[in-house]
Amino acid sequence: MELVALLSSGKGTWSQVAGVIKRGEWDKIILIGDNFAKQFKSEKDFEFIEIDSSRIMGLKNEIHKKLQGKIKGTEVALTIASGTGKEHMALISALLTLPVGIRFTALTMDGIIFL
Repeated sequence: MELVALLSSGKGTWSQVAGVIKRGEWDKIILIGDNFAKQFKSEKDFEFIEIDSSRIMGLKNEIHKKLQGKIKGTEVALTIASGTGKEHMALISALLTLPVGIRFTALTMDGIIFL
């Protein structure tokens, strides 16, 4: 399964994303974030999609356009531990209009879980 993760602001949220990447078995990893998020490092290879939009519809359309053709399966694992509500809504809407199903994913003390 492919993993899509949002990298945004929020103290400690990048470590949650890093843990999901490290502990999961992913066919492909797509990280979405702004110019600052380019600094994110991981032991596993990932594709980074840079976003830069302040309006929610603009952000949704930007993410949708940049994700087209990048997801091969019918559903993705999605972690939104990082980011704002506006960013989450734009990302979820963009994924659903691709269309692709979503399995919310988180790292817990017991490992990766799908909600």
